Amino acid sequence: MVSKKLKLLFTLCLLVSAFSFAQTGGSNSGYMGGGYSIYDSSVIPTKRMGQQNEFWNNSTSFPAKPRNMWEIGVSTGIFTVSGDVPSVVFTAPNIGVHVRKSFGYIFSLRAEYINTVAKGLQWKLAENFGKNPAWTRAGYAAPYRTNAGPIQFGYVTSAGASVITPTRDYVYYNYKTNVQDLGLQGIFTLNNIRFHKQKTGIVIYGGGGVGVTLFNTKVNAVDESKAGLAGKYDFLSIFNANNPAGERLYTTRKQVRSALKGIMDDTYESPADNENNTRPLTGNNTVKPSGTVLAGVAFKLGKRINLAIEDRWTFVKTDLLDGQRWQEQAWGDAVLTRDFDSYNFATIGLNFNLGAKSTEPLYWLNPLDYAYSELNTPKHMKLPNSECTDEDGDGVCDFLDKEPNTPAGCPVDTHGVTRDTDGDGVPDCKDKQLITPTECQPVDADGVGKCPEPACCKNAAVPSEAGCPTDYPSLTFKGSSCALSNDNKAMLSAVASKMKNNPACSININGYPAASKAAQANCNCRNEAIKKYLVEKGGISADRISINCEVSDGANSNTVDIKSN
Repeated sequence: MVSKKLKLLFTLCLLVSAFSFAQTGGSNSGYMGGGYSIYDSSVIPTKRMGQQNEFWNNSTSFPAKPRNMWEIGVSTGIFTVSGDVPSVVFTAPNIGVHVRKSFGYIFSLRAEYINTVAKGLQWKLAENFGKNPAWTRAGYAAPYRTNAGPIQFGYVTSAGASVITPTRDYVYYNYKTNVQDLGLQGIFTLNNIRFHKQKTGIVIYGGGGVGVTLFNTKVNAVDESKAGLAGKYDFLSIFNANNPAGERLYTTRKQVRSALKGIMDDTYESPADNENNTRPLTGNNTVKPSGTVLAGVAFKLGKRINLAIEDRWTFVKTDLLDGQRWQEQAWGDAVLTRDFDSYNFATIGLNFNLGAKSTEPLYWLNPLDYAYSELNTPKHMKLPNSECTDEDGDGVCDFLDKEPNTPAGCPVDTHGVTRDTDGDGVPDCKDKQLITPTECQPVDADGVGKCPEPACCKNAAVPSEAGCPTDYPSLTFKGSSCALSNDNKAMLSAVASKMKNNPACSININGYPAASKAAQANCNCRNEAIKKYLVEKGGISADRISINCEVSDGANSNTVDIKSN
């Protein structure tokens, strides 16, 4: 029977899952998973409209949190107690109701009340029940045990006879408890924030909370249709029942429980063992604080309704939910069991969302939906004019161009400003001396500057009879570097100017390295750097420049002379 019911429940869950996917499939163009539009002011509370106005005016990047619906729910399911007496799985009625409110997209609070019934029936015979008043008050005589001796029994004498009969009873523990629970739980939604999907039809959640538990436990100890000791159940007959072959009839859990149901009524008339802390104002229920953990999954059936499957486990500081707290042991006096009882409520229920001018509960919405929608199809953010007109034809869009009237043919930088490589104020497209040293500025309208005569050459010899200059400078390098200093570049600019004024003249670049290969390689490197600068920056033809490294004692290895050929 249990197997069939579980299969039926499992089939129902599958059908609900399929139905929920069908209801929520497809896309929705609205923001927030189709729950509401970010521009709908009707769902914004008055106290948060200031933030919403700032958002609309682009003064802040964050919209106000919308007003969202309350959830009320009703559920039923399987309630069992984890204690010393095995539970009966299916009992009734088991009802739960709750109210839930979201405080964000992840966290919500839920107030829940449950009213449930649990039953239990032990299939193993018990004999060490002497400290359990539920059975001793009903007339069951329990043997008592000592550490040093055998089991001791009470005795009675039969009326009108001298026969002495030992009294020894056995019992099968059972109970029925009504549990009421009122608690407050914090619930965390685990999967509504999704990076690759607009929304989901399934929400997974978990949480925990605290509450108060009221319970009243009874035991089925006697047959109420019989009076006095005659009402006691003959449990030993179940244990001793044999078939014609002398084998015990009832050995398995199912067989023993079935046989017990055949001799017991369903009254549960005897108060179970308790801690004597019941309160008349609570209907003589025992009252205990409790803690709960829970996990569940909800299937969306529509904007205002969903189906939830949940399991919650509650811990109570008592060992008497099942009316039994004494251990069965081989000898000695009965002692308390080690662990407290707890109970589990596995439920299936319907939840309804209530509220006018409100969005769905936030745990059903994906807060990334607005951000992704805005990136894909901007409606709110300010964007520059994307139309790329270029009035001056310099290749830079007008809305980025810082020089809107660039002369035709002049190269510009990324901001549309005419390039001026040497910073002399004459754009490159008009500069006849592209690299004018700083000391040679200011320049004329063609970008040509007048460089001062180098100090080393003020009293140099006059041009030769051939008309070529002979007052070329000597350059100095530091260490083994081949890089040209600013002073060297200035002097080379003067050399280039002289060579331009004397196009028939040529020069020789001489270095004086030591005899080692490293020194000669360093000399060639410096000579090539000088020639390259004169060709690329000074505009001198390479065939007018020759280079030479004269091996010496290395005393002048950091000096390079420029001489007329």
